[in-house]
Amino acid sequence: MRVLALNPFHGGSHRAFIDGWMRHSRHDFTLLTLPACHWKWRMRQAAIHFARLLREPEYSQQTWDVLWVTDMLNLAELRGLCDSRIRQLPVVMYFHENQLTYPSRLTEVERQRDLHFGMTNIISALAADEVWWNSNFHREEFLTAVDRLHQHVPDHSLSFAREAIRGKSQVCPPGVDPFSEPHETTRGSVPHLLWAARWEHDKRPEQFFDVIDILDAEGLPFELSVIGQSYRDTPACFAKAYERHRDRIRHWGFLESREAYREALMSADIYVSTAAHEFFGISTVEAITAGCFPLLPNRLSYPELIENRPEYLYDDGQSLRERLGELITTFHERRDLVERASAARMATARFLWSRIVPTMDDQLERLIR
Repeated sequence: MRVLALNPFHGGSHRAFIDGWMRHSRHDFTLLTLPACHWKWRMRQAAIHFARLLREPEYSQQTWDVLWVTDMLNLAELRGLCDSRIRQLPVVMYFHENQLTYPSRLTEVERQRDLHFGMTNIISALAADEVWWNSNFHREEFLTAVDRLHQHVPDHSLSFAREAIRGKSQVCPPGVDPFSEPHETTRGSVPHLLWAARWEHDKRPEQFFDVIDILDAEGLPFELSVIGQSYRDTPACFAKAYERHRDRIRHWGFLESREAYREALMSADIYVSTAAHEFFGISTVEAITAGCFPLLPNRLSYPELIENRPEYLYDDGQSLRERLGELITTFHERRDLVERASAARMATARFLWSRIVPTMDDQLERLIR
């Protein structure tokens, strides 16, 4: 099949997803993109950009079997702006994130002003033939938010939307590449702790560093890697933590190459997430695939990732401190740490691209039929 894929925010997990799918798919993709910046403008004008681009000579005579787009596109606008060649294509919309439940630091007035981006997501989902979600948690959170919003909309015009979207929804998680050799803990060494996420408040880095400070004060031995992309408003806790723990640090900040990132994951023993918001958790799955023992919040998409196995979940900052302290304290004697990490790795093996892609390829063909 020939797939026209439009990715208005071609960076990070959005880029990794479509690149990974194209690498492993049996279908033929035409990929059109925009840079991963100015996300609000992407949602406002990406439809105009792509509609004009598809009328240019390079694409005007091409035909496709299906259109695949992401949540950063106003799909209804695109279909209205394009000719029948594009309008008649069955459409899959993939939700990496959504603007109804994405955490915001805006005031209530500002949130109300930005509500139209959430409405764009709803309208686009209604305009699609199928809606794919990166996790069941994401789908249910979005549909619950649609139901809440409907109660405040004049004339209750969204009363049908929740079930209409649910009826054409599928969960299609992103895939990861395998690590050539599963990481094995080096017995007798100091445990290497890893935190990997965007350096933003919704990942709750303060909670992680508070726990690290306590473990440090207790004299527990460990090495530390804190990696991820930072932005202009990076929380101040990162710079403070670097100064306090610089003698323990192995990796810090954004790793420029994929090879360096994979090496950091392969060298770590324990992966910790403290996120208050996560629609999927690709870095978590990659760390587990690399052989890390995961400590994850008992909320969001995390229980879903590791099949609700309680040994990898914690409830709050206190339980995280206790669990992490226990793993560090018993690190040298613990004979089953590698086996327990391997069990987590087996639980996430379903996210390998080799298993994910055939399902998505088949789903496109079912949609066409």
